[in-house]
Amino acid sequence: MDKNASDKIRRLYELYEQPMYRIAFAVLKRTESAEDAVSEAFLRLIKHIGRIGDPDSEQTKRYVVKVIKSTSITQYRKQKRSLEREPYADEELLRVADASQSVEERIFSTGRELLAELSEPDRKLVELHCVDGLSWSETARRMEISEPAARKRFERAKKRLEKLLNKQ
Repeated sequence: MDKNASDKIRRLYELYEQPMYRIAFAVLKRTESAEDAVSEAFLRLIKHIGRIGDPDSEQTKRYVVKVIKSTSITQYRKQKRSLEREPYADEELLRVADASQSVEERIFSTGRELLAELSEPDRKLVELHCVDGLSWSETARRMEISEPAARKRFERAKKRLEKLLNKQ
């Protein structure tokens, strides 16, 4: 990527990151989802940076708004579909730890209980990557999101799990 394209991307970010976030949040109603949509929209903008003229122009502003709206609506539809699907039922999630379990089994079952505290998409992401051992690219493909979005979501889910573990 040349310096001109890099400067253009930096300028687009400075001008439009916050307005894009507000548009995404208006559609998605969740901070994490809005941040993911903005990241995804910037990836789209970077792919087509050659088509973008002056970042300060009205034409560029309209294009950026169109991209973030489209990205947010697509993400909203994906979230809606994933919530409408039949919930994943796993016998291990339903198993109750008792005194006959080893320490390792208790830790594992506690971890699984903590996963149940996460939102459905975050739980699924953690299970795909950590439990099933899928690569980031495969996890992202199955979640129908970009790889950077999957990594960011995982980072947030990990922080939530750490907070839950500290409360116990």
